Amino acid sequence: MQMQQRLPFIDMLRGFAVLGTLGTNIWIFAYLGDLSYITTSNYSGWWSFQDFLRMVVLFFVNGKLLGLLTIMFGVGLQLKYQQALRRSNAWPGVYLWTIVFLGLEGLLHYTLVMEYDILMSYAATAFIVAFLIRLGNKAMTWAFYLFGSFHVLLILFIFISTLQGVGVSLNGMESVATLYENGSWLAQVQHRLINFLFYRSEAIFIIPMNIFLFLLGVKLMRNDVFSQTDRGRQIRQKLFTIGIYIGIPLNLLIFIPGGLFDFPVRYLCAPILSIGYIGILGKLVEYKRFNWLWQRFAQVGKMSLSCYVLQNILASFIFYGWGLGLGGHVNSVIVICIWLTLSFLQLVIASIWLQHFQLGPMEWIRQKSIRAMTQQFATKEGVGNKNIS
Repeated sequence: MQMQQRLPFIDMLRGFAVLGTLGTNIWIFAYLGDLSYITTSNYSGWWSFQDFLRMVVLFFVNGKLLGLLTIMFGVGLQLKYQQALRRSNAWPGVYLWTIVFLGLEGLLHYTLVMEYDILMSYAATAFIVAFLIRLGNKAMTWAFYLFGSFHVLLILFIFISTLQGVGVSLNGMESVATLYENGSWLAQVQHRLINFLFYRSEAIFIIPMNIFLFLLGVKLMRNDVFSQTDRGRQIRQKLFTIGIYIGIPLNLLIFIPGGLFDFPVRYLCAPILSIGYIGILGKLVEYKRFNWLWQRFAQVGKMSLSCYVLQNILASFIFYGWGLGLGGHVNSVIVICIWLTLSFLQLVIASIWLQHFQLGPMEWIRQKSIRAMTQQFATKEGVGNKNIS
């Protein structure tokens, strides 16, 4: 019964995070793959109204919702681990097939839809964390602090290097923008495949941070953070305090132009506000008047993989040359309206879909594929044992 009480809030957070990641990705789509529009490196002074409006949105979403989504993947891993323990199944066991399919889904998503896919990085992270939690609490705690410390030191090293004039260059984005504005879909697919290592560099770079956030999700789940108990409310209050009094001030550094704080904010300060969002949303869900809205977010969370891929396909069609071709021709107000429209559309689609089906389409394909594979291996193993007998 306790597990049933936790799940609605977990699904709501996951749905909120998925729609929030589009709040960052929408600018990459709208400006045709040019990453300078989610950074401040091209600005030496203050911004125009349109630029400032974009940075306000990025203040709330850039890195924060990705961090929250990463934490929720760790929560999902812990749920799978608890399920394996209840059923006395080997761990990671069948979960390894989930990791394999997550990596394959990420590869397809990267190739066919978007070069900044996060699923492949999550698959690599899940593989590592699955074995870490098998080693026990002590090993998991050591890994939690080790990978967290390594990530912090890495970001600080990059920050100090930036202070000394060694910056990260985004030169060459103009040619990418031209491809996405005028090139065919097949040409874009070819471009992603040719530049696979370049575009996957961030996915590799953030693995230590992902491990830390996955393990944080495991720890939060084990400490009843998502339950409607006094203990859960008390911890969420602490997370709320961290987000308001530490996360928000640190993330205000994003409004300092020149690119100096781009890396620290996205990869160090943003995750602090991510855990603050858990506390903030934990307070919001107590307003029962908006239960209908929280339920819609939870439905998106239940089919988060399908919604994540769908929103990127729709954004590609809206902005890229092979679709409506709006990329590079819209201002911040229109981009924000498109983001909110796509988010609302997914809330509606998820609500209608789950009235008729238990799982999202991609979740259903994954479940059926994993079930078929595990049954096939179980059958072969049974035949082999019979022959030996």
